Amino acid sequence: MSEKVLKLGIPKGSLQNATFELFEKAGFNISGFERSYFPRIDDPQIQLILLRAQEMSRYVEEGVLDAGFTGYDWIMENASDVHEVCELRYSKATSNPARWVLAVPNESSVEKPEDLAGGIIATELVNTTRRYFEQKNIKVKVEFSWGATEVKARLVNGIVELTETGSSLQANNLRIIDTILESTTRFIACHEAWQDAFKRHKIENIAILLNAAIDARTLVGLKLNVDKQNLGAILDILPSEKSPTVSPLADSEYVAVETLVEERIERELIPQLKRAGASGIFTYPLNKVIH
Repeated sequence: MSEKVLKLGIPKGSLQNATFELFEKAGFNISGFERSYFPRIDDPQIQLILLRAQEMSRYVEEGVLDAGFTGYDWIMENASDVHEVCELRYSKATSNPARWVLAVPNESSVEKPEDLAGGIIATELVNTTRRYFEQKNIKVKVEFSWGATEVKARLVNGIVELTETGSSLQANNLRIIDTILESTTRFIACHEAWQDAFKRHKIENIAILLNAAIDARTLVGLKLNVDKQNLGAILDILPSEKSPTVSPLADSEYVAVETLVEERIERELIPQLKRAGASGIFTYPLNKVIH
């Protein structure tokens, strides 16, 4: 292993697979994570360590790890003093922020947080939940939940639970009273590591590549040919980050046009482009898009 090594924490659990997939999209090859807490990566200057997201920020703050990935929720819960490199909009299910929500059973008479005064709240996010109720001057008892928190909603007065889509809460006949905190994945670094030239350079490179892989998820490349007479109509149809690339072809009457479009509008664009005179239209997936 190289003498200069960046110790990088990968969240074990719900974010693990999504993180490895993102790294692979960014151009890294990772193996061995099925059997080891120290997966192999095809970069001798990076050492990967699998840790729970809940404790990642503490190990980064203390310098045990140089950098790592965790949720904004656990940085706040642990009150960790770390350098935030960037926000990474990815999670186990969607690219939307996850939410810690205050929920009660559908049959509960509780309609607002104040109705829970004097009650018991079960959650894994104890410190953040306590701060929430303290800021509202509502006295409750907040108990740590070791998991299966939805089940406890009918044993205590309410719960604070993490959700992305709300489907699990609905399946357990729970309704949301309020949102405690929204959270996205953050790439964080130890302050000391951030001051080290080699480690900072390595961290910044990883951040650029991962963000490029995230941005590429919703885009596709689009190429087509068109005669010059219809070029204006084609350009009017095409959205673009800046402007499409227009290149001459062997036939001087035609040009090639290339651009990036959002995948969700691709199927609407192609028929329009065809009717406007485009030919040889094709799209292709992207690994990375760097703005």
